[in-house]
Amino acid sequence: MCFHTSQTKKVTQLEKRFKAAITKKVDSKPFDTPRYHINGFSHPKMLLIPQEGPTVLAPAIWGIAPENKKPEELQEYYKEAVRFGGGLNAQSEKLFDHFIYKKAALTRRCLVPVTGFFEPHEFKGKKYPFHIKQKDDDILSLAGLYTIVGNQVTFTILTKIASPLFAKIHNKKNRQPIILQQEHEQAWLKNYLNKSDVEELIHTQYPEDNLSAYTISRELFSPQINSDEPYILDEIKYEGVEV
Repeated sequence: MCFHTSQTKKVTQLEKRFKAAITKKVDSKPFDTPRYHINGFSHPKMLLIPQEGPTVLAPAIWGIAPENKKPEELQEYYKEAVRFGGGLNAQSEKLFDHFIYKKAALTRRCLVPVTGFFEPHEFKGKKYPFHIKQKDDDILSLAGLYTIVGNQVTFTILTKIASPLFAKIHNKKNRQPIILQQEHEQAWLKNYLNKSDVEELIHTQYPEDNLSAYTISRELFSPQINSDEPYILDEIKYEGVEV
């Protein structure tokens, strides 16, 4: 699963990378602040590129919600949805069956730009967080879905069965987020895709040789500590923990 991410690029860097511009009515300053640890369970706002506006960077709340909700009902909805993962992730195997996902699968896919994400590794009964990023520190595009709830956009990150690398890292759940290759990003946003096209992109494996994965501080898991600081991306080695 993917409940924690990082996004440290400036808005202008995202705009250049995706040939998109941030929505005019949105203040870009909050999104220019580097986020070293974005905890999905706080339901933060992040920037995404929506299928309905592939040249737009739009703010959205992490945690997909049904479109029959009202914006003022979201906070209460997330309290109830926490037992289902808070809408942070969506299993791609349920994409065309789930009551929320199936409506968005063909018309409301999105790219979620991050500079990295975190996955838990279990060793001798303890969890150790891994940070996964591009070796060249470029942006990763995670595949997502979104809904429009009144004047708010909510989104989720799609997951699938783990590749060999992620099976070693996320060795308890054996899941991973869907990372899109750069040459497939625009295809993911095309309106003409059918079910088979979408599934083909989901099953296309991202080259693992492009990724760097290493253990970091276990403080990532502590709600008492503000780990949205540069140190959280520093490598910390633990005896016996490796992939």
